[in-house]
Amino acid sequence: MQKIHTTNAPAAVGPYSQAIVSGGLVFTSGQIAIDPAANTVEAADIAGQTEQVMKNLGAVLEAAGSSFEKAVKTTCFLADMEDFGTFNEIYGRYFTSLPARSCVAVKTLPKNVLVEVEVIAEI
Repeated sequence: MQKIHTTNAPAAVGPYSQAIVSGGLVFTSGQIAIDPAANTVEAADIAGQTEQVMKNLGAVLEAAGSSFEKAVKTTCFLADMEDFGTFNEIYGRYFTSLPARSCVAVKTLPKNVLVEVEVIAEI
């Protein structure tokens, strides 16, 4: 098992790793819309937050030796399912390989963000 850490994505805000590589797969922790340079949530809308989440995921996947194209499964969490259309449009620009996906609405996300995404991908 290999722990992954990159300064190009937000540091873990608890006792966990940004990602773990095991058995030829990378398992990312859920990424939220924190800008790692400022360590704050910059965007207030679903489009801006989704773009930041994708940047963070891309950085973690790259640090693990993977990419969006190698994703096999994602789990997506939305604070409001009314945001699904906007989220889905942006998500589709990044996950062009069409991995399996679950998308659920949740009551609250860390730091009151609107979206969180985790990925399992091949190395």
